[in-house]
Amino acid sequence: MAFIHGKSAGVLYGAYDLSAFFNEASMSQSVETAETTTFGSGAKSYITGLKDGTFSLSGMFDGVAAGIDEVISASVGDSVNVPITIIPQQAATMVVSDVSFSGETLETSYEVSSPVGDVVSANMEGQITGGMDRGIILAPKTVVSATATGTSVDQTASTTNGGVGYLHVTANTRNGAITVKVQHSSDNSTFADLITFTSVTSTTIASERIAVTGTVNRYVRASFTVAGSSGSATTTVAFSRK
Repeated sequence: MAFIHGKSAGVLYGAYDLSAFFNEASMSQSVETAETTTFGSGAKSYITGLKDGTFSLSGMFDGVAAGIDEVISASVGDSVNVPITIIPQQAATMVVSDVSFSGETLETSYEVSSPVGDVVSANMEGQITGGMDRGIILAPKTVVSATATGTSVDQTASTTNGGVGYLHVTANTRNGAITVKVQHSSDNSTFADLITFTSVTSTTIASERIAVTGTVNRYVRASFTVAGSSGSATTTVAFSRK
């Protein structure tokens, strides 16, 4: 067993790394059940239905530009789904293959509390739409300044139900476009593109969720194609098999 302390958790919300503002993060999964009990049964029976997911974040208020209040306030009531990734172990310890929990969210509540004898707090809750994905990190806050590939992860065997990729570009000073992909391979030697995220233009921050169907081979990795001549971008990529 390898237990971890909660102090190393991290939160990526859209194109923002909000880890420095929060001190508690949770994502909850549930599934509906429908009763199938018939006459003559001695106990109730059920079948599973639709899955559901929610998340909640608690931390400290900050009203500066790109701080927690500006980012979260802008999402209240917004009909646009925002990719979110919570990493139970992150900060300086996050590496390729760490566990991630991701989804697209609609923010359902935001609360700021100002107690006279304590720190001003900020709390938010959201509804996951389209299901929550438990996956792995393929690019852990990777600073990209040249075309490169990430470390591959051996996931033991290929699967046939597709997968979902999440991209968070949380800082970008590059003077050219950056294209991020998830690639897969059956032999850890020859890789093919599985997911190609929308190209991130010069100095732009961005986030995206892309789902694919079909076979996902045993090995997966992130890759980066970088244009321009100066600057860099900080990227996090998470991937989940279905």
